[in-house]
Amino acid sequence: MHFKLIIALIEDNKTERVLKAARDGGATGATVVNHARGEGLETCKTFFGLSLETPRDMLLFLVEEHLSRSILEKIAAVAEFDSCPGSGIAFQIDVEDAVGVAHQVQELTSVVEDEL
Repeated sequence: MHFKLIIALIEDNKTERVLKAARDGGATGATVVNHARGEGLETCKTFFGLSLETPRDMLLFLVEEHLSRSILEKIAAVAEFDSCPGSGIAFQIDVEDAVGVAHQVQELTSVVEDEL
């Protein structure tokens, strides 16, 4: 079984909705890193040296490759990436190898067979 890593950088008020959407799409778990910081095309505004940017979370999903595109699209829809500029991004990268995922392989085998 092959995996992809989906990384989503989102506004922290959308974290729970994105986690639910990913799980509904077939993700079996996630890692959440709170208080991530990023910059887009324009630098963030400050007020007397204090940043006025929206707090962000980084979500990491190790997902089966056949489910990854669907999960990525669900994340994009819930996080409103295309309708609200600056709301965040999500992308996926190939995972060459992974250990500690035997329980996920058992869980996902029937799901992936149904997809194919």
